[in-house]
Amino acid sequence: MICSWQIFGAAALLGVASLTSVAAAQPNDSALQHACFSPAALAGLPGEERAAKGIHTFDAPTKLGDFKSAAPISDALRGSIRRVDVPKGEKVIALTFDLCEQRGEIAGYDGRIIDYLREQGVKATFFAGGKWMASHQSRTEQLMLDPLFEVGNHTETHANLRLLSPAAVRQQVLAPQKVYEDTRAKLSANQCVASSPGAMNAVPLQPTVFRFPYGACNAASMKAVNDAGMMAIQWDVATGDPDPHVSAKRIAEAMVNEAKPGSIIVSHANGRGWHTAEALPIAIPKLKAKGYRFVTVSELIAMGKPVITAECYDRKPGDTNRYDFLWALQRPLNSNAKMPKFATSAHSIRSHRLKRKGWTTSTKAAPSFRTPLSSTN
Repeated sequence: MICSWQIFGAAALLGVASLTSVAAAQPNDSALQHACFSPAALAGLPGEERAAKGIHTFDAPTKLGDFKSAAPISDALRGSIRRVDVPKGEKVIALTFDLCEQRGEIAGYDGRIIDYLREQGVKATFFAGGKWMASHQSRTEQLMLDPLFEVGNHTETHANLRLLSPAAVRQQVLAPQKVYEDTRAKLSANQCVASSPGAMNAVPLQPTVFRFPYGACNAASMKAVNDAGMMAIQWDVATGDPDPHVSAKRIAEAMVNEAKPGSIIVSHANGRGWHTAEALPIAIPKLKAKGYRFVTVSELIAMGKPVITAECYDRKPGDTNRYDFLWALQRPLNSNAKMPKFATSAHSIRSHRLKRKGWTTSTKAAPSFRTPLSSTN
C-alpha cells in the first residue's frame, strides 16, 4: 500500500538542497578517523562478534533528562521507506546492518564485516541500538568518523514498539538519540579532533534514519519516530542472516539476485548475521561486476523518490504480526504493553501456567527469535 503522495519526487517536495544536506552530513575523508584511531584499533578482533549473555552492566535505561530531539520530518517522508526509485541508469544500492542488543547481554561487533567493507571502499548504514552504542562506545565512535558509514537508530533495547505504551515508545526511540549525541560530544572533546578543525561538523548531531525491531510498527510508533526527526527505513531485500542455517552462499545469492537499483538490503553485524561475513566477499564482487555502486541510506534517498508504505512488513503486509504473538506466549506482557487481539486468547489459556512457573511482569524488551524468517531485525 503506497501512499498517494509517493508519486511526487521527494526532491521536489522537500527541496533538492534539504535532501542533499542530509546525504552530505557524513565525514568526507578519513583524516579525522585515523587521527583518533590507529589501524590496529580499527581492526576487528577474533571472537568479538560473539554475544556475552548474563551481563547486566548496561541494563539501566538511558536517562533522557531535558534531551531535545530534532524537528519532525516533512510529511513527504513519513511512513515506511522500503526502497528508492532512482533515475534510470543509476545502479545504486544501500547495504544496511543492524547492531541490536537487549538487556542481560553484550551483543557482538562483527569486525570481519566492517574490515571488509573498508577494504573494498563499500559504503553502508549501521542501525545501532542505544544499549549497543553504550556498551561499544569506541566502536560507535569509529563508525561515526568513518567516511564510508552512516549510523542510524535501532531503539534502545530492540523492543517491539507495537506493544508498548507511549512513554515506553518514547524511551525506546529517544534513548539511542541521546546516547549518540553524548558519544559525539565526548568524541568532539577528544584531543585527536583538534588535528582536524571543523571536521566534526560533518558528523550528524543525531541519527536521521531509524529501523523498527522485527520490522514491526504501528501508527503510534511511526509517528513517534517521524516526530523525533527520523525517517523509518525498512528494506526490499532480506538476506535471512539471523537464521544460522542460512549459508553464506544463500545470503550472497539473495543479495545478488534480488537487488535492483534503489534497493535497501538488511543484514546484521552484531554477531547474529551468522554467515554474513563470509557472504560479503562472494556478493560484493558480483554486484560490482554488475555495475552497482554502494551508498548510505541517506544518500540513496537524496538520489530519487522513496517508495513508502503506511505499514511495516518483511516481504508482505502482516508477516511481522507473529512477533506480537510469540512475545505473548513467551512471557506476560508488561504493564506498558498493549495486548494484541489475536494473542489474547492464547495468553489467557496459558496465564495460570505462567504464574505457576513464577513469571512476573517485566519491563524488558521483547526477546529475539532466531527463526528462518529474516524479519528478526
